[in-house]
Amino acid sequence: MTTHAHAHATDARWTQLIDDAIAGQGVECHFQPIIDLDERVVVGYEALARFDHPDAQGVGPDVWFARAKARGLQPELEAVVLRKALARRADMPRDTFLAVNVEPESLRHPLVRDLFGEMPDLTGLVLEITEHSSWEWADLEPSINAARAKGALIAVDDAGAGYSGLQQILELRPSILKLDRAIVHGVATDEAKVALVEMIGLFASRVDAWVVAEGIESLADAKRLADMRVPLAQGFLFARPSPDFTGIDPEIAAQLAAFADQAGDTMHRLIQTVPTIPVERSATYDWGQVESHWMVVVGNDRRPHGLVDPAAAIAGELISTLTVNVNCKPAEVAQRISTARTEPGAPIIITDDSGHFLGIVTLRRLLGKLSALAA
Repeated sequence: MTTHAHAHATDARWTQLIDDAIAGQGVECHFQPIIDLDERVVVGYEALARFDHPDAQGVGPDVWFARAKARGLQPELEAVVLRKALARRADMPRDTFLAVNVEPESLRHPLVRDLFGEMPDLTGLVLEITEHSSWEWADLEPSINAARAKGALIAVDDAGAGYSGLQQILELRPSILKLDRAIVHGVATDEAKVALVEMIGLFASRVDAWVVAEGIESLADAKRLADMRVPLAQGFLFARPSPDFTGIDPEIAAQLAAFADQAGDTMHRLIQTVPTIPVERSATYDWGQVESHWMVVVGNDRRPHGLVDPAAAIAGELISTLTVNVNCKPAEVAQRISTARTEPGAPIIITDDSGHFLGIVTLRRLLGKLSALAA
């Protein structure tokens, strides 16, 4: 078969697949829980499209929607998915909300508009406005206002990425901002991402909106987000999407509960992980392998010997800094810093009750904690 003939056959096959899906064949919804990070309970679910067709070769939902959009049929396909998701509302656990994804173009389409219009009450429904294309507020306003009038909440999906700028977010006035997963992934060790999350959180608090961190896959990221008081979270760490309305992984819930109990007003929640160097290699380590400016020299027993940056490591010197127990209170540590002979700006080394290295706390994070406690 020639390349042209193969492309034509592929297009014809996908045209039939999309037509079958719009007719409801092989379309279902899975649901991923959204949790309260402080209470470790499920507060809502996001409905996610799933397509099952023997001729589709197992491609993901993004491909299906992209193929539908190329044929001018994305609103029709979204309407089918939305109808299936909404049909499951009666099966949901009490006091949970349902979040559904809607493209701005689809929200204005008669099929989607009529679907929401025929429902007398949209309380407990969150419309996640996705950012895969640009849109104008004047075009979207009537549909948004109609949904709000029936009790629906509006969310901006992938906040911090996509097409919608701050002006469009201001026009939408969302009740929920969902952090883009690219921002969330690795936030435990990336201070730039921490700063961005804090900035979005401050904006959300000023406009009375909730923040949801999606795409969480590591316990370290979840703990850091809990420390920053991000209220809601979603990701494979807690539960994978399922045809049923599942709960949070019990083991993860227990670990988050233990973290919350330990933390209190101590140094627990301020810890940042950084690489360590065995004491015998501190002067020869290849700093091109890591992104961190700081590293901690440790012995075989994981007890810290001191702190280094690239210049200090090459010189074979240790930077003067404090080493404190993780259960110390921030105010106590600040008092020790004020009287200690330490390098200005150097972070603090944190150890557990056995003296083993846990991480560092930067002065910026310590000052932020003290400011929060004083507020």
